[in-house]
Amino acid sequence: MSHPIVQLQAALVAALGADEDLVELIGEGGIFDAPPRDRPAPYVVVDRHDVRQRDGDLTPGQEHRVLIHCWADQPSRKAALALAARVVAAKDGLEPVGLVLTHAEHMRTETVIDGATGLARAAVMLRFFSE
Repeated sequence: MSHPIVQLQAALVAALGADEDLVELIGEGGIFDAPPRDRPAPYVVVDRHDVRQRDGDLTPGQEHRVLIHCWADQPSRKAALALAARVVAAKDGLEPVGLVLTHAEHMRTETVIDGATGLARAAVMLRFFSE
């Protein structure tokens, strides 16, 4: 059996890759686990995925917090937020293999113009409960 992080993240990456509007913005193959060294923005990076056990009386459960960075190809918060909106929309309807999701929530979005690259980035924090 796979770890709950692997199960949920696989479903999330699949949902992001299936979102036609997001793919139109970032191009095919624009979802990564770390910022790519050989590909310019725009792209989306699953930066962190933390899990904490929240077992019930009869069922093991987890709380997942997933931080996704949405990199625009320009110093435009509007462009970064367009990517973030698609990430937030993709969280609904996930069907991870081996997990049952009981809650999916957009916790916050933060934006910055990155000092090193000059590009806009939106950080999206999602929270999921699974059993």
